[in-house]
Amino acid sequence: MRDSLQTFGGNVRRLRKELGLTQQQLAEAADLHLTHVSKIERSICEPGARTVAKLARGLRVSAGPLFEDIDGR
Repeated sequence: MRDSLQTFGGNVRRLRKELGLTQQQLAEAADLHLTHVSKIERSICEPGARTVAKLARGLRVSAGPLFEDIDGR
């Protein structure tokens, strides 16, 4: 079973690919460093609230889809 961090990273990757963006393009759109985006997608680092907001903006979604399939239990 995937943990919430893995699910979050997978959601970021899926949404990015659905938009046809590279990690570099997402990083630029979200005003984040490429390495940070890569680490989030690989579940190496846990993003804070500001980073989640930046990712959502870069992916042109609300924050909700980033948390899809994370139930908090």
